[in-house]
Amino acid sequence: MTHLFKRVSWLAPLLLLAACEAVVLRPSGDIAARQAELLVQSTALMLVIIIPVMALTVWFAWRYRASNKQASYDPYWDHSTKLELVIWAIPLLIIVCLGALTWVGTHLLDPYRPLDRIDAETPVSNQQPLQVQVVAMDWKWLFIYPEQGVASVNELAVPVDRPVQFTLTSTSVMNAFYIPAMAGMIYAMPGMQTTLHGVFNEAGEYQGLASHYSGHGFSGMRFKARALDDAGFDIWVAQAADSAEALDRARYLELEKPSENVPPMAFAPVDPQLFSRVVNLCVEEGRMCMAEMMALDAQGGLGLPGIANVALTDPGLGTPRPVLGLPPFQVTGICTVEELDRMLASAPPVDSAPRDLTPLRGRGLDAPRGILGWNLIPNKLTQSVPPDGADQNL
Repeated sequence: MTHLFKRVSWLAPLLLLAACEAVVLRPSGDIAARQAELLVQSTALMLVIIIPVMALTVWFAWRYRASNKQASYDPYWDHSTKLELVIWAIPLLIIVCLGALTWVGTHLLDPYRPLDRIDAETPVSNQQPLQVQVVAMDWKWLFIYPEQGVASVNELAVPVDRPVQFTLTSTSVMNAFYIPAMAGMIYAMPGMQTTLHGVFNEAGEYQGLASHYSGHGFSGMRFKARALDDAGFDIWVAQAADSAEALDRARYLELEKPSENVPPMAFAPVDPQLFSRVVNLCVEEGRMCMAEMMALDAQGGLGLPGIANVALTDPGLGTPRPVLGLPPFQVTGICTVEELDRMLASAPPVDSAPRDLTPLRGRGLDAPRGILGWNLIPNKLTQSVPPDGADQNL
């Protein structure tokens, strides 16, 4: 008995696995359940080859052992058409089946694809998905509910049997958003926006995590995912709305600083443009958004005057200087439409009385002739011709 115990003692650590929960194979959301089915089907197809190969390996080793004198020995055998057909045909068929499963599963389970059903028996009706904006920080998760006007850190709450559309981005490095019981993994990247659709079919509290290493505090980058009924979700939103701390751009910049093992917290109200600014890397005051920058690039840029006329706003960079000999007339930035409306509303009224233009030098004189006979007239170029001819306007 003692000898047998010693031989099987190495199996004792496997008992620790008894407390593990197979969340991936027993999920609580339809998308994760379909992914689990795909995983099981793919594994079963591969076992069609793996099990016979492993069994034949053991059988050949036992059959043709040195002590078995009755085994046939044919050292000059080198080919069998029947064996070649079996060896190549069966794996080829399995690869074709795996390719078909992968093709169908890749399109049906595309994270950007809106859900076509709540579960195996309930199709999606006209119910609009819940919008949740996700920001991966160092080292915590920020969830913004634009429809409800609230936000939370390291705590996600969604209604049961309602589609959820996650819109994700990151602040510093690429990260991976993963709720094993709900849906697949999706990356969150700075300056970019990704999308994930999912649904919970069972109420409960589940684990969410960052499945991509992102630095020193990566191990504590976990959050609670609560699947609640409609009444419970409304209560959760009401509790978050009672938070005395708003999430504006200044508070976000404080929250963005690296921190580890952050407890759940809630914010209300939330700046409606905050997530868009996070994606466009322009949460800081006075910083141009990437969308505006790309729009200017699409128009050909600010032009040569614009290169000189945009002033340096950082005091540490020194006094702004013009380039290419242009006059030192500079602006501090490019304002948005909302900022322009506010400035125009607060500007003093403009004196619209006509001005006396008599003191202006050159008033009433003919325009000077430029090089090659071109007359320099503001906003217009004309070419001088003989007196008996007519002006040719361009």
